[in-house]
Amino acid sequence: MKQIPMLDLKLEYEYMKSDIDAALRTCLDHQKWILGPEVKELEDKIAAYLGVKHCIGASSGTEALVMSLRALAIKLKDREFFDEADEIITTPFTFTATGDAILRAGATPVFIDIDPETYNIDARKIREYLASSQKGKVVGILPVHLYGLSCDMNEIMQLAQEFNLFIVEDVAQAFGGSWKGRKLGSIGNAGAFSFFPSKNLGGFGDGGIMSTNDDLVAEIIRMLLKHGGKDKYNVDHVGYNGRLDTLQAAVVLAKFKYIDEFNERRGKVAGHYNSSLKGINGLTLPKSLPDANHAWHQYTVRISNGSRDEVQKQLKDKGISTMIYYPYPLHKMKVFGNGRSKTFGNLVNAELASASVFSLPVEPLQSAEDTAYVVEYVKELS
Repeated sequence: MKQIPMLDLKLEYEYMKSDIDAALRTCLDHQKWILGPEVKELEDKIAAYLGVKHCIGASSGTEALVMSLRALAIKLKDREFFDEADEIITTPFTFTATGDAILRAGATPVFIDIDPETYNIDARKIREYLASSQKGKVVGILPVHLYGLSCDMNEIMQLAQEFNLFIVEDVAQAFGGSWKGRKLGSIGNAGAFSFFPSKNLGGFGDGGIMSTNDDLVAEIIRMLLKHGGKDKYNVDHVGYNGRLDTLQAAVVLAKFKYIDEFNERRGKVAGHYNSSLKGINGLTLPKSLPDANHAWHQYTVRISNGSRDEVQKQLKDKGISTMIYYPYPLHKMKVFGNGRSKTFGNLVNAELASASVFSLPVEPLQSAEDTAYVVEYVKELS
């Protein structure tokens, strides 16, 4: 029976094998495993690609979020951490790391509902919260460009200007995506990216990178990731061992030359799904936005006709892999309970999405035959 995985990293490795193997051999030759030359080269190339002044490698996308927030706390409040009275607005429909990073930076996450069509945070509801009597001491917004699709950055940046808020973009799923021609991660005060192996640009383990145009934020981040100081034996801040490994930088650098090609391939798979699955009763297809260049990290559909578990089982029986991103909204998780977070409104759209979405394979090297196979059996579910 045909097997169609969500992602085929072996196939991708074979496609880039000569580049990746050469990068690894170079590391074996120079043996500079901590902050080797590949780290700086990758930082410079991604900064140029994004159109920002600074990129700083990190040990993971999660640490990239934490250190970006910490740097802003140090710059804006002259304190090591935010405090619980400081609120940072974000979405409940995301991976745990987004909300967790806010807690680790000392602040309180405020979960605001999503747009039911894009699954991204609803900027209109952010405005409602900022205008409400419930609003506490909001200091920033952490929008997540979910599944590769940009949030409405026009409205979010307008809110930041009106209410004097910072913006940290969570770009873990959207490397190469853009909003009105600007690369995601270059619009807010800082951006945080993940190089987890399953991402559009992934390494052979954990890794990430931070982007910013703010010289001081970049300087603080570079201290934080090396235990908190320019001199590791005489540090200024509570820091981390948060550096990007040379080996991971080398792998990502080798794969970086393929990012636009692979994102375009993902887009073609998504386009085939869009045209072939349109109009199926009970199946809501993903929405793009005219001002956004979608990176298609995931192709996520919503089912309103039948059991999601049963649909996934039927597809699995045909060898078609699916995944749920995400089965639990953050405000329902224990870690964000006991007063550690706030919610605005009933978050009904996030809860509906968690109960009804699933993602289909959108492997960039997926053959037209395999894509047609997925379409055939998804249609059978209607």
